[in-house]
Amino acid sequence: MRLLVVDDEARIRELVAKYARHEGHQVKEAADGETAVALCRSEPFDMIVLDVMMPGMDGFATCQKIRTFTDTPVLMLSARGEEFDRIRGFEAGVDDYVCKPFSPKELMLRIAAIAKRASGGAEGAKKDIYTSGELTVDFTGRLVYVKGEPVDLSPKEYDLLFYMVKNRGIALSRERLITTVWGYDFFGDERTLDTHIKLLRRQLGDCAGLITTLRGVGYRFEDR
Repeated sequence: MRLLVVDDEARIRELVAKYARHEGHQVKEAADGETAVALCRSEPFDMIVLDVMMPGMDGFATCQKIRTFTDTPVLMLSARGEEFDRIRGFEAGVDDYVCKPFSPKELMLRIAAIAKRASGGAEGAKKDIYTSGELTVDFTGRLVYVKGEPVDLSPKEYDLLFYMVKNRGIALSRERLITTVWGYDFFGDERTLDTHIKLLRRQLGDCAGLITTLRGVGYRFEDR
């Protein structure tokens, strides 16, 4: 699971990140609300751990801003446990609320519980995300990121990449790729596929090497 930890106190970020990584999560950190919003716009996260009291944009305002473009679950941290603050947090779109000082182990359990609710609800579709080095492919949102930056692909480039990633490590013949991506009634030739592969590699930049050419066969997406 990809977590974004937002807190202006470095020691809190480091503590949460340490326990989260121990649980097998990938972690990014932000020291203020503005940075957190920018990160959420540029790459996908499965959970956001957000402090309330921060300089500039506080946690409430940050959560409201994030809620305008994503429904990623938010767990809020606060040194203030008053009912008014909790209500304000929930009204801003927070999924859970933990008061400081907190138990890191309890925090991890709460994160796991929120993730389970988010993925197992009848209305919530489980996110399907693949990450390999600097490449992130969000199948649910049809989004691709390289080094955290969104990659603008054509519909056919999306379909081609998604199919290859789903079948990573498998030698895929040109015929199979053309039939799957373009359909059985496609009247073009193999050069169309080769052209799209070339364009796709160009768009992927430093991650282009994940697509390997198999002479006389087709292509394979390497699972690294």
